[in-house]
Amino acid sequence: MPTKHALIVEDDADIAALVAVNLRDIDCGATVATNGLEGLRQATEGEFDVIILDIMLPGLSGIEVCRRIREQRVSTPILMLTSKAEEIDKVLALDLGADDYLTKPFSVRELLARVKARLRRSAPDKEPGFAGAAAPIRFRCGALELDTELHRVSVAGRPVELTAKEFALLAQFMRHPGRTYSRTELLDQVWGYSYSGYEHTVNSHINRLRLKIEPDPAQPTYVLTVWGVGYKLTDEAPVC
Repeated sequence: MPTKHALIVEDDADIAALVAVNLRDIDCGATVATNGLEGLRQATEGEFDVIILDIMLPGLSGIEVCRRIREQRVSTPILMLTSKAEEIDKVLALDLGADDYLTKPFSVRELLARVKARLRRSAPDKEPGFAGAAAPIRFRCGALELDTELHRVSVAGRPVELTAKEFALLAQFMRHPGRTYSRTELLDQVWGYSYSGYEHTVNSHINRLRLKIEPDPAQPTYVLTVWGVGYKLTDEAPVC
């Protein structure tokens, strides 16, 4: 039995079958949904390690599926597939909470590399932003706690479900409390250098992170904005 399982939301039967077959090579099984509505239902009701989501889908677009998945606080990593070359599609997908994207036509080797990168969320110290980490560590800031070994975040003892990128962002801040990061630095540390030019995507992820961890997202006490520069984790332990 495969140790991991993917949801493939793709209306092209040949592409879906090709992806499913090749996922077996990395010990990953697959469930296929052929339209957006079915994909959304599977994503929100089932348990998957990664979602491979086409943008152009019947019934409900992949962009809308991604948006609704994240609205329902489903943190499963999402890899978007698009046959469009327009920059707006990639930007919108990342802004809505997708973890990565791949433009059709793509090589199977590249797809598997991207999927394996997403599956490594179970070993987050290997993700961008964790380079050089010597060992799993627990961090605490006031009522906010983060455990890199268990990939767990809690606020006042209440578990908080974060996406892989939200977790990586928070871990980057908690490793260096009080240090201010520009959007470009965060993009490079968490997403990787290949995403240069998508700095505004950082804002969207920061906003979603605050909705999940802040007592009052409108007046954050953990992840603070440094106007004209970027963001930082408070170097004072907030009282919650």
